[in-house]
Amino acid sequence: LTAAIIALAERFGRYGYRRITALLRRDGWHVNEKRVYRIWRREGLKVPMKQPKRGRLWLNDGSCIRLRPMHKGHVWSYDFVQDRTHDGKVFRMLCVIDEFTRECLAIRVERKLNSRDVLDTLGELFVHHGPPEHIRS
Repeated sequence: LTAAIIALAERFGRYGYRRITALLRRDGWHVNEKRVYRIWRREGLKVPMKQPKRGRLWLNDGSCIRLRPMHKGHVWSYDFVQDRTHDGKVFRMLCVIDEFTRECLAIRVERKLNSRDVLDTLGELFVHHGPPEHIRS
């Protein structure tokens, strides 16, 4: 019985013990759901977590929720990331990416980042790459 449960769990990875019990009964096993559950737990079988579906950037009627990048330099995004060093001191990173190519245009690392630093970084990128059509923060 244990070998049959393991074989079915390997074959149907998203099935839990209740559905495996139904498959065993269909195959001719006279087995109780509680017994399958005890074997299921003893063997350490689990149903893997479902991966979340990625949200769409647009609706089916064609209207936009968020602007989708159409070419290089169309939409840039910037965001802040914060972490700590081994001694507990905080540092922040300003990350700027081109959403179409997913190219990282800049990462600025400082202990403190203010609006002046953001404007300086974006200004340097405008000179080097040209200004984008849209910026998302």
